[in-house]
Amino acid sequence: MTDRVESAGKRRLALVSSVGIPLASVALALLLCAIIIALLGTNPLDAYRSLARGAFGSERAITQTAIRAVPLLLIALGLTLAFRSKVWNIGAEGQFFMGALAATWFSLQFETLPVYVMLPAMTVVAFIGGALWGLIPALLRAYMGANEIVTSLLLNYVAVFFVNYLIRSPMKDPDYFLPQSAPLPDAATLPLIGDTRLHAGIIIALICVPLIYLILWKTPLGYRLRVVGSNPDAARYAGISVERSIITVMVISGGLAGIAGMVEVAAVHHRLMAGISPGFGFTAIVVALLGQLNPMGVLFASYFFASLVIGADSMQRVVGLPVSLTEVIQALVVLFFLAGDYFSKRRR
Repeated sequence: MTDRVESAGKRRLALVSSVGIPLASVALALLLCAIIIALLGTNPLDAYRSLARGAFGSERAITQTAIRAVPLLLIALGLTLAFRSKVWNIGAEGQFFMGALAATWFSLQFETLPVYVMLPAMTVVAFIGGALWGLIPALLRAYMGANEIVTSLLLNYVAVFFVNYLIRSPMKDPDYFLPQSAPLPDAATLPLIGDTRLHAGIIIALICVPLIYLILWKTPLGYRLRVVGSNPDAARYAGISVERSIITVMVISGGLAGIAGMVEVAAVHHRLMAGISPGFGFTAIVVALLGQLNPMGVLFASYFFASLVIGADSMQRVVGLPVSLTEVIQALVVLFFLAGDYFSKRRR
């Protein structure tokens, strides 16, 4: 009976921690940032009211926030799978760019394909592009012991500079002086949902939420990945290939980041360009952590971070605060989350 009570108590504590720590982190970050806003001579309530209005105050605002959340959600779901396995993929930004590049190249090379062939093919090609870029640090980690944090981080810059080179020379649209590719054909455009600005990419992202959950908690693959994340030595003793698990999660994680790149190209920008990502791959790391590496938590965290970015423009227009203030909020959320997680684990 005592063991049962203790077990129930531990489950309740884990549940409170998984929900309470992210919520408390957000609340404390907003509170501390409110003090900063007040020191700048602005009413914090006015600032936050304008931020909320910019992100949720109209149908257009809600739609824009959802559109901004799509790439964050896709990338963060892939990172959730990797981080659960204790594989620290910091290269999602580069994988995003390589997926966008692969999708753009394919659509321009085969522009006569019908839409029902073009879009699925672009999705597959983008997944492969991101997956191959994720495979490099995976192989280096699995068979050479190289730290995937360092290798995946450095590969971000290789991917970004490579794409920047291509859109300035071989893939540059000759009709424009800006560094960007030719526009994608009509068949390579993701359709809109109804009369809104929402595009079909949000459907892809939402489908991936239960899919990643099922992979993690309802399949033998997910069990193996979680065992590797908990104790690699025990996993090896049980006959689980740690190397294969590392490669698997990096390929899936990179592939989802690649699909996010395809969505941005096919639904938002309609061409490959230098500023296609404002740092989605890096922000998604924070989204995955704030979501407690749980697909449903990641869904809400991605929308929260998207709302900060979209609402920041309104906050700047209404009360004159800089957009960069949202980066301060994001940083504070991370700091409070890490502190709360640390003390929660110590208590257990």
